Amino acid sequence: MDVYGLIGNPVGHSLSPPMHEAGYETLGLDARYVTFEPNADAAAAAIEGGADLGVAGLNVTVPFKRDALGAVDPDPLAERIGAVNTVDYGPVHEGEADRPRGHNTDAAGVTRALEHHGVTVDGRDALVVGAGGAGRAAAFALADAGAAVHVANRTVERAVELAAAVPGATGGGLDELDDRVAAADLLVNATSVGMEAPAETPVPADHLHEDLAVLDAVYAPAETRLLREAAAAGATAVGGAWMLLYQGVEAFEVWTGESAPVEAMNAALRAELT
Repeated sequence: MDVYGLIGNPVGHSLSPPMHEAGYETLGLDARYVTFEPNADAAAAAIEGGADLGVAGLNVTVPFKRDALGAVDPDPLAERIGAVNTVDYGPVHEGEADRPRGHNTDAAGVTRALEHHGVTVDGRDALVVGAGGAGRAAAFALADAGAAVHVANRTVERAVELAAAVPGATGGGLDELDDRVAAADLLVNATSVGMEAPAETPVPADHLHEDLAVLDAVYAPAETRLLREAAAAGATAVGGAWMLLYQGVEAFEVWTGESAPVEAMNAALRAELT
């Protein structure tokens, strides 16, 4: 049996186990998906030594994505983003470092979620609100897909720092949102605004417009205030559960070498959200 899992703290709320196990069951794979919740000072060692525990692959969530970067051999995208959310302990091939491989599938989660909704990224003006882990993944993903990216963040220095690392990107504060949203084709909320306080939104409704596609990385609640108001404005509204699904799909495919059963994984995810 292959054992995959999730390492983070806390992880009790995670929707990844039922999503991945639905994939294994659908394809008839002898595999399980479990959770690990180490203390902060043990996280890097746990990630580095996962193979010794019989683990074939790990997802990594907050607050350990940066710790994971130093415990693995990261691929170029994960290294650029500065965070790892997927670790592969599969066989080491000639020319590879004798360490687990690290990937960042959050980036694919962004682009595949938009693609699923028929949203074109190449040549578009994209606004990413937030410069944390999700914001970094979104900014690199959109820029690599051909978008002109602007990062807006409460702390301007963090937005400017991220923009300096992303090809062609610019950065600034939230005081520029009026003009930035009006000029944008794509908007990604990469903050937690709207999660713990569902009545809140990172972008006022009067900024939204019908030529906009809005991806909210928040997946609980499934429909945030931002998504409701985006839909009311005629924009394309993409919920965070789609990003969660496709980052998991990408990890599933990295680990197993199989095409993920997206419909089955999505159904299991939606069942947990209702």
